[in-house]
Amino acid sequence: MTLSPSAPLLFFDSGVGGLSIMAPTRVLLPTAPVVYAADRAGYPYGTKSESEISARVPALLGRLVERYRPRLAVIACNTASTIALSSVRAALDIPVVGTVPAIKPAALRSKSRVIGVLGTEATVRQPYVDRLAADHGADCTILRHGSAGLVALAEAKLRGEPLDLDIARDALDGLLDQPGGDRMDVIVLACTHFPLVQAELEAVAPRPLQFLHGGGGIARRVVQLTRNQPWPEDFEGGTAVFTRLDPDVDALAPSLAAYGLTRIEGL
Repeated sequence: MTLSPSAPLLFFDSGVGGLSIMAPTRVLLPTAPVVYAADRAGYPYGTKSESEISARVPALLGRLVERYRPRLAVIACNTASTIALSSVRAALDIPVVGTVPAIKPAALRSKSRVIGVLGTEATVRQPYVDRLAADHGADCTILRHGSAGLVALAEAKLRGEPLDLDIARDALDGLLDQPGGDRMDVIVLACTHFPLVQAELEAVAPRPLQFLHGGGGIARRVVQLTRNQPWPEDFEGGTAVFTRLDPDVDALAPSLAAYGLTRIEGL
């Protein structure tokens, strides 16, 4: 079957965090049609149970694929990826790229061999993270902290609201105050919302720290999976689709437009 140039890339997250994944992909594929889907009705994922997420995410992605017929889907959410990636891949007949904590590049970068993993509560407790730590950071001390407040901070930033930097400070302290935190030199941003507030984290850090996330690697993977596929000549604006439309979505519209998402729809 011939692939249409208009077949989009689908990015999925509970909220706006996946924009940190979509943005570097659009740099490499600037004319690619994009659909960005946010599960507003299920937000936030980081405080939900594994059973809720494993039931909800494959069903939603099935509906999105049926409606938008994407060439590829990106689960632009660490929590959803660490819990439901295998189920989604089994359910869909298109390539599915997941987002997992960047522990491997952090281990390669760290000089002190103490790495922080800053994510949601659901992500940092996952066995998937244990396996990444064992496979790529066996000689490192890996500290973990879950922050729901930092997710809310990122959402507030994109709505243009005043920001409480104490939220960013408390999230960092959750790592720095652990045994070994004084030697930590690299922090993995293990929630796609968190790169959106990296500047705020850097501003409140008591000393220079390196922050890493997986957006660039995922962008390169998408390019690899779509090599030799046809694309439109020009970018015509992307679509943001929400499982619930509310005033917060209206407030996000200017930020979404800045990311190229000029149409907003409900699912």
